Amino acid sequence: MRVLWMLLVLMCLTTGSVLAQDPVVADPAHYSVVFENDQVRVLRIRYGPNEQSVMHSHPDGVAVYLDDISGEFTLPDGQVVNAQGKAREAVWTEAGAHQPRNMTDQPFELIQIELKPQAEE
Repeated sequence: MRVLWMLLVLMCLTTGSVLAQDPVVADPAHYSVVFENDQVRVLRIRYGPNEQSVMHSHPDGVAVYLDDISGEFTLPDGQVVNAQGKAREAVWTEAGAHQPRNMTDQPFELIQIELKPQAEE
């Protein structure tokens, strides 16, 4: 869990220098929208064994792991950070860019709830 928090902080620090793509546009094989309104967008994320994505970004949100995961994230500056998660665990995710990779021989799924900026009243 501590590694995941470190990853999130690093992603936040590197976001300003990179204009990464929307994961649904950049990698529809792994990312799909299951719900969207003016406040949130909910993604279903599926990775097969040892699969990786392209560099992309997410806004602030919450990740809910449906399976145990073991992966790595390559950040825009080239740094690689390991990440672990347990099924049914929910974690806060800071906005940022990364290129994820499943480091196991098992598939995994998660739900990513992306928060949208709220209009000031």
